[in-house]
Amino acid sequence: MTINGSAGFYSGPAIQATGLRKVYGTHEAVKNLDISIEPGEIVGFLGPNGAGKTTTIKMLTGLLKPTSGKATILGHDIQTEPVPAKAAFGYVPDTPNLYGKLKGWEFLRFISRLYRVPKAQAERRATELLRLFELSDASSDLIEGYSHGMQQKMALAGALVHDPKVLFLDEPTVGLDPRSARLFKDILGQLRDRGAAVFFSTHILEIAERMCDRVMIINKGEIVASGTMAELRSHGAEGSLEDIFLKLTGGAEYAEIARVLE
Repeated sequence: MTINGSAGFYSGPAIQATGLRKVYGTHEAVKNLDISIEPGEIVGFLGPNGAGKTTTIKMLTGLLKPTSGKATILGHDIQTEPVPAKAAFGYVPDTPNLYGKLKGWEFLRFISRLYRVPKAQAERRATELLRLFELSDASSDLIEGYSHGMQQKMALAGALVHDPKVLFLDEPTVGLDPRSARLFKDILGQLRDRGAAVFFSTHILEIAERMCDRVMIINKGEIVASGTMAELRSHGAEGSLEDIFLKLTGGAEYAEIARVLE
C-alpha cells in the first residue's frame, strides 16, 4: 500500500525495525527485534510486565536511543531523521504527562501548532475530537482539574489532532470507562480503514483479539510469537489469545498455581 508521507508518497512498511536492541548495564531489555507493520494494519503488542514493551515503543518513537539496530517511520530513520519521522506519528505513553495549566482547547491548539496543522483544519479537528470524547463542556477548564480518564481521553485527542499516518499507543485504555473504551476501538477501526498503521500495547487481551490484524507477544525482551490468530494456531498454539499468551509467557507457572488451588 502507498500512503502520503511527509515528503511525497512513500511505498513500504509504515513502521520498520531491524535488529533493535537495548542494554542497561548487564541487562538486555530488548533483544534484536525485527518489526514490520504495513499501512492499514492494527498490531497488538503483548507481554507480561517487564517484558520490554514500553522500551520497544520508546525506541520506535525516538524517546530512547537503541544500543544497536534502527527504526524507521514511513522510511525516515527515527534517529537520523527525527523531524519528518515524528511528524508522521501520534503517540500516547502509558502515563501521559499533560500540561496541567493549559485548558483543553489550548492544549489541542498547542499540539496543532507543533505539527503545523493549518488553523482552520486544526479548529475543525479539535472540535470534532472534543465532541467524540465528550470533552466539549470541559474544554475551557484547566487540564489539571480533569479526572484520570478525562486526561487519558485528552491525550488521545492530542495524538489524533494532526491526523497521523502512524499511531503508537502504550496501554491506551487504562482509565477509560466502557463507553470511551468502545469509542477508542471504533476510532482505531476508522484509522485502519483510512490506511493508518496502529501499534499498541495492552494487557486487555480481549481488545487485542477482537481489534488486531496481528499480535506480537514479547517475553524477556524477545518476540516469542507473531501473526494472526489463525497463524498462531497453525503453529501449534491452541485456544483463546489468553491461553496462547499464558502458554508462551508463563504457562508452567500458571498451571502449577491452578494445581495447588484445586
